[in-house]
Amino acid sequence: MLDHLLDALFPRTCIGCAGGPWPLCDACGSDVVELVPPWCARCGSPASGAGEACADCPPEPIALARAPFLFDGPIRRAVHRLKFSGWRAVADALGEAMALAWRSEPEGSGVGVVTWVPLSRERAARRGFDQARALALVVGARLDLPTAGLLRRTGDPGPQARRGREERRAAMAGRFSSRTRASGRVLLVDDVLTTGATAASCAQALLDGGAERVVVLTAARSLSGALTRSGPSRAYTRGGLAPGSVVAPGNRSPAVDASRGRNDPRKATLGR
Repeated sequence: MLDHLLDALFPRTCIGCAGGPWPLCDACGSDVVELVPPWCARCGSPASGAGEACADCPPEPIALARAPFLFDGPIRRAVHRLKFSGWRAVADALGEAMALAWRSEPEGSGVGVVTWVPLSRERAARRGFDQARALALVVGARLDLPTAGLLRRTGDPGPQARRGREERRAAMAGRFSSRTRASGRVLLVDDVLTTGATAASCAQALLDGGAERVVVLTAARSLSGALTRSGPSRAYTRGGLAPGSVVAPGNRSPAVDASRGRNDPRKATLGR
């Protein structure tokens, strides 16, 4: 009843434009680029085609990286709304897509716990919440995996957007440590993977803390290569999505929908 009341008082709108229906209106949905095989076996980048490694691969401590979407257009705007405008409900839609993408990953069954890239205390205080934690909680719930804060962040080197790959790695080196001993395979969640410098620093801390293997799942991926609907990358927009798509209504896997029950994103509780 509370969910229905909140939806009536504060109706959810399109995460891409804030004007259409939840979670993506037709116009924004047609501009979403979904990342699909063939891709780099390690990092999931379709820009270089299939292979063991590519120019977009993150640093070595990361064993595997996956993301459902390209960080562009409506998805970029959705991530910015989540991070900077307090749209916590965006985590429901993006976290759902992340979980669905991970379910199709062969290595997904070996993960024992979900954790996230923590914000600095100062930045979390300014925003009022940690967007990576919000995504991790949705992913963990959808995958029926425990979610735990395994990492501690020390200091804040400031925005990374204007820094190059090596500058980012230097800025993030040693910024994270393990809060508690980890074991087995850990799924590390964040909003966007760019160079992988931050995720690699987290991965190293988790490995130093006892983890066997660290794999990374983000909502979106920033890539160096150009992706088009008809290009060799086979990155699809809504007009050409494969069955089971995470953005095309009605095309989701029946088995996944059946397993969600009341956790369907259309019924998910608004972030509060």
